[in-house]
Amino acid sequence: MKKLLLFFFLVSLFTKCKKLKADLIIVNANIYTIDSSFSKAEAFAVRDGKFMAVGSNKEIKKNYISSEIIDAKNQAIYPGFIDAHCHFYGLGLQQQKVDLVGTKSFDEVLERLLDFKKEKKVNFITGRGWDQNDWEVKQFPTKEKLDELFPKTPVAITRIDGHAMLINQAAINLTNINATCKVNGGEFIKENGKLTGVLIDNAMRYVKIPEPTRKEQIQALKDAEKICFDLGLTTVDDAGLDKNVIELIDSLQKTGELKMRMYAMISNNPENLDYYLNKGIIKTNRLNVRSVKVYADGALGSRGAVLKEEYSDKKGHFGALVNSYSNLQDLAKRIADSEYQMNTHAIGDSANYVMLKTYNKVLQNDTNRRWRIEHAQIIDLKDFDFFKNILPSVQPTHATSDMYWAENRVGSERIKGAYAYNDLLNQYGKIALGTDFPIENVSPLYTFYAASIRKDLKGYPENGYQTNNALSRENTLKGMTIWNAYANFEENEKGSIEVGKLADFIILENDIITIEENKIPKTKVIATYVNGEKVN
Repeated sequence: MKKLLLFFFLVSLFTKCKKLKADLIIVNANIYTIDSSFSKAEAFAVRDGKFMAVGSNKEIKKNYISSEIIDAKNQAIYPGFIDAHCHFYGLGLQQQKVDLVGTKSFDEVLERLLDFKKEKKVNFITGRGWDQNDWEVKQFPTKEKLDELFPKTPVAITRIDGHAMLINQAAINLTNINATCKVNGGEFIKENGKLTGVLIDNAMRYVKIPEPTRKEQIQALKDAEKICFDLGLTTVDDAGLDKNVIELIDSLQKTGELKMRMYAMISNNPENLDYYLNKGIIKTNRLNVRSVKVYADGALGSRGAVLKEEYSDKKGHFGALVNSYSNLQDLAKRIADSEYQMNTHAIGDSANYVMLKTYNKVLQNDTNRRWRIEHAQIIDLKDFDFFKNILPSVQPTHATSDMYWAENRVGSERIKGAYAYNDLLNQYGKIALGTDFPIENVSPLYTFYAASIRKDLKGYPENGYQTNNALSRENTLKGMTIWNAYANFEENEKGSIEVGKLADFIILENDIITIEENKIPKTKVIATYVNGEKVN
């Protein structure tokens, strides 16, 4: 009997020795791998920050051992969500400013400004998030009430889309702005020959807002990281950063103070271009710098988007290019001669046409440069085929935010080519999805809901908005994971749960592929993992 027990003990010991050691094992899960066949799995093992095995419960339990084994209890697991277009650093800075998102009137804006002034006692008040289209009076505000309430304190508050700003007289006094000023690619809005305080696009550059201190910058990045991790984002594409911020991010990532993975688009200015285009691609485990963020036009909400025909609600107005046509052409040629990707903000059908033609001309049908049109919001129906070699990068919550007034801007015919995500997908074969936060809410689950269901958070409209251009849930999930990794030239290292890839994944309380549509935006993120490490 003793010999028999010894035999079984040795067999058991031998079997255990054959098992490979993992840092983390997850079993009994509902795993969407997002591999090429969109297969599912029950379990996986992680070692050294990467997936070392993916398969059934039986396979993983038989072949791997770990001191940390998590029973997922059939909860849904997905690759970490990637936001293809956001303003991560801007989100962090916004936490130190007046939050004007959701204000229902200019009076509410004023109340928030007064409360902020009492609490913070700052010398220059800044804020962002107002949108006159959400107010009963849907006209741009003017500065008179700001002048009354803040006669000596400069105030500069930015519209939600970042393409319009309202400033008071105290802020004007710190600039060279006067009633005779004109600017290319923007506008100083006036009434009766006097400044209203509203600045559009390039006109905003005249306002010199105090730069944040290094301490404030670090806090901004950490604040943004916490918000994003809590909502299931593991990689963010920041659409427009300067060298000093990129280097700060790199330093914080290297010391472990910042764990978010970042695809950094450099802002289009001479200093950044000269430095990065000559230096070439910068790539670490958490940072990827290989693209340039460019602006072609402004936003539809502030009528800065460039249209082929006049705005339906403003006769004789077509919007304006933020950069001149010749500058855009020269810039595209310069970037094409480098290793960098060009990612251009284009909202109006005219801006999209100009950039699509430019891209295709300078790339000469090179299909792997992955140049992106950011937003691709209003497309002339005749121009969709230009996207065959150009990657569309869109933000689905823009559709459900703009749907109340967008047709007023462009009319019943042009709206057919607006927010046309499925049509864009059919051209390129992939589509990158993001939020544009903090312009829209950070939550990628809202992105998923807006893209696939095409309703706002109140369930409006009942049958969805232009549902012929809704994405399937499967394609939406790809557009938040593997296709975004592809957009960043990172599809071989992230975006799916496969052996050898980075162990970035999230656990959700619901399966967003199968649950009732109204439960999608309410779904909670149970846990977010980066490199196999729990970060929320």
